[in-house]
Amino acid sequence: MNTNAQHAAIKSRTLIAIISASFALAGCATFSKDGGFGAVQETSQKHIKQEVVWPKTEGEKNKVTERVNELLSKRLNVEQAVQIALFNNKGLQADFYNLGISESDLVQAGRLPNPGFSMLYARNNGEYKIEQALTFNIFSLITMPKMQEIERQRFEKTKKATAFEVLSLANHTRVAYFNAVAATEQVRYSEQVKESAEASAELARRMVKAGNFNKLQQAREQSFYADAALDYASATKKKVSAYEALSRLLGVSVDQFNLEERLPDLPKSITELQPFEKAAFEQRLDLQAMRLETDALAKQLGLTKTTRFINVLEIGPARVLEGRRGDPYKKGVELSFELPIFDWGTARVARAESIYMQSVNRVAQVAINAQSEIREAYNTYRTNYDVTKHIRDEIVPLRKKILQENQLRYNGMLTSPFELFGDARAQVTSVQSYIESLREFWVADSTLQMTLIGNENMIEGN
Repeated sequence: MNTNAQHAAIKSRTLIAIISASFALAGCATFSKDGGFGAVQETSQKHIKQEVVWPKTEGEKNKVTERVNELLSKRLNVEQAVQIALFNNKGLQADFYNLGISESDLVQAGRLPNPGFSMLYARNNGEYKIEQALTFNIFSLITMPKMQEIERQRFEKTKKATAFEVLSLANHTRVAYFNAVAATEQVRYSEQVKESAEASAELARRMVKAGNFNKLQQAREQSFYADAALDYASATKKKVSAYEALSRLLGVSVDQFNLEERLPDLPKSITELQPFEKAAFEQRLDLQAMRLETDALAKQLGLTKTTRFINVLEIGPARVLEGRRGDPYKKGVELSFELPIFDWGTARVARAESIYMQSVNRVAQVAINAQSEIREAYNTYRTNYDVTKHIRDEIVPLRKKILQENQLRYNGMLTSPFELFGDARAQVTSVQSYIESLREFWVADSTLQMTLIGNENMIEGN
């Protein structure tokens, strides 16, 4: 075998090996069975007990609808409201498709671009020049493993971010539920205050008519009634807004759900700060997602350094005809690549290094912020607990006792009915303060739990 034949054989074997490797690598790039949703479920259910589903077929969607209707047929507590939101919120269902987008990028990173075919045809007085080349992007073979690893890291980050969206929706639903129930209670007690003030104003009007009351005293009672009517209208408006906010999260209209009449009672005790701080770095999904992003950037930096001199490298079989049409083709290999004459890739490497160090410092800052956010959330939680307990154990019973004593004095004709009406309003107002404080406590509790999971602005902005 002559030297040219040997070179041709070697080139042929090289091309066959390249093509075989291409098909092998492309064959490894496949989609997972669950599209990454299993990891989202696993992460979510470390923090909540509700079921998380991603219905895709009509049958699966019908089953979820049946379960939502079953829950709506009963009076909802906060946990059931969260379950409906996780089943029925279309925004969350849209977020699940980020998994499909990210996994598609991962699969695409494991597939070579299609081969290219080029041809030159020229003719002059019976002389021909024909060039034909089939080329493969060998550069993609070099970079494919690292590109796959980068996309795999990004897919893991997407799983964390999607799990965070699940937990964020659960938190928002809890807060909206507490707001709606508290608003219902406030309307009920505001109506009692309004009725008491109305009765007082009517009695004052009659006493003035009978000559037993002066105009100033009547105006004062009328003012109480006007304020009470305004407060009742404001409470009714807040109730409508609170119910609509919950409706948007649940994905059902307000006339389809029926909530508990009262907020949950204040717990007998609360957890100290230390366990919350300890759990921060183990549970915070924003920190986990940013670490994955930083790892991906580190790998990307390595890829940038590896490929700083060559951006395009293509190789493939080629044949050329120069001469008469019946002359034999000259066979060979076409190789093309970019020469680093003007751009040596230093700018790309410097940019990648800057992006990586930027990410490292952001992760460090998020870690610092996480500790501060937990301490702040815990302080709000603890303060609201103490304030609510004080109102419940001290102020409400005291107002109730004052009202009872004045009722006895009124029965003995030792006090006026207006003082009795005023004490009744004060007692109801103290109950309203307790309801508002209790609502703030449960919102603070939800906020603290969410702070252990991550910062919503950080996840969305990352």
